[in-house]
This record gives sequence, C-alpha cells and structure tokens, in this order.
Amino acid sequence: MKKILIHAALVAGAVIALTPLVWMISASLMRPGEASEFPPPFFPARATLGNYRDLFTRLSLGRAAANSLLVAVVTTLGVLLLNSMAGYAFAKLRFGGRDRLFAGLMAALVIPAPVAMLPLFLMLRSVGLVNTYIGAAVPGLAGIIGIFLIRQFARSIPDDLINAARLEGAGEFRIYWTIVLPLLRPVLATLAIVTFLATWNDFVWPLVILTDESRYTLPVALAGLVGEHSAAIELMMAGAVLTVLPVLLLVLLLQKQYVEGITLGGVKE
Repeated sequence: MKKILIHAALVAGAVIALTPLVWMISASLMRPGEASEFPPPFFPARATLGNYRDLFTRLSLGRAAANSLLVAVVTTLGVLLLNSMAGYAFAKLRFGGRDRLFAGLMAALVIPAPVAMLPLFLMLRSVGLVNTYIGAAVPGLAGIIGIFLIRQFARSIPDDLINAARLEGAGEFRIYWTIVLPLLRPVLATLAIVTFLATWNDFVWPLVILTDESRYTLPVALAGLVGEHSAAIELMMAGAVLTVLPVLLLVLLLQKQYVEGITLGGVKE
C-alpha cells in the first residue's frame, strides 16, 4: 500500500506538471480564436499548423530562432572549453594566489547580474561588440558556477594519474585534453544543458546588446510579438512551443549524462 501511494503521488505530480505543457502544444494547433472560447477546449476541434506557418512566413521568426541557436551553441561550446580549463587549473595546478583567487570568484556570486550589465555594456561598446552575436555570447562564456562545478568534480581525479602522464613527458594541455576532459564528461553534460537552457531563454541581455531587429534572439522577438498580437493566444502558444522544443530535445538526448553529473557532483569532495 505504501508503494502504491508513493507511485500515485508521483503520477499526480507528473500530471500536474505536464498539463500546462500539453495544453500549450494543443492550443498551438487550434484555429484562431478557438482558445479564447469559454470554457476553453483542451484539444483542438481540428488541428492545424497554420500558426506555425504564420510564425515562419508572415512574422519571420525563423531568423530569430536561428539567431538564438547560434548564440546558444557558441556560448555553450565556449563555456565547456573555458570553464573546464579554469576548473581543472583551480583543482590540480599549483600557482601563487590560487585559493585567494578562487575565493574572490566565489565572493563575486553575491553581485546581482543586472548590476554588472551597465559596465559590461560600456566595455563591449568600447571594443565595438554592440549589436553583434559575439557581444551577446561573451558574458556567459566564463560563469563562476561552471568553474565551481568543474573544480569540485576535477578534484576527484587521482593525482597519480596526472603525475604519471607528466613523467611520460606529456604537457599540461595534452594532459587536460586527453586525460582530464574525458573524465569530466558527466559534469560537462550537466553544464552544457544548464548553459544552453539559460542562453536560449535569456531575454534581458540580448535586449540590451542587440539593437537591430534582424539580430534579435527568439525571446526578444517573441516579446515584440506579444505586444502586437496579444489577443492571438494560439499564435503565442505556437511561439512558446518553438522556444521550449529545442531545450526539451537537448534534455532528452543528454538525460543520462545529466543525471550522472548531478549524482556524482553531489557525492564527490
């Protein structure tokens, strides 16, 4: 009876969590005005892809989706490379001021992100990166949380393994690339999902740094769409599905590595 109650509670929680998502997909397939009826139907009377066609043809959101994909992929790859190198250095390399520098990074976590936006914008403007995809990606390339996660994970790598490679004549970069990086795969998968999700859904920074509508990312373009077509619920739901789908597919593809990374990261010292 206890197991039955536990499974019933889990199923009920899953239904509650998934119901809005299912209705969002269902409403995106409804005809214009159908979702505004009272009571609103849960499933479309006759499914249509017209809302998605309008997004890509009449409203030209295909370019915004491509912009978001470009910025998210570049940011994610940069984060995996730079944060893994920094995390490995803080975990295994010996250099002056290492612990004090890491403590300074941890202290910087208390600074709210919006506070740093103005000086960051002025710095990027001084080097001509305003209204560029690089400018949209740069702030997320070296996240403190990513460095912390990889450092904690890399500390579990045996020192004997690294020292043996050094005795064989391997350089530091070769040790990092051929030995350390494969061992970091679980935590890198977790970091990739978190970074891609945060970058794909980011609204404030692209709105600040991008001034040309042709370079807008998907959240910024959808915000403008809400202002112009606030009564078109079906169109809004189609845009929301377009935003959620890539992240959902990424989580499903990397689900095993994501869970493994969280589990191992929680038990290693």
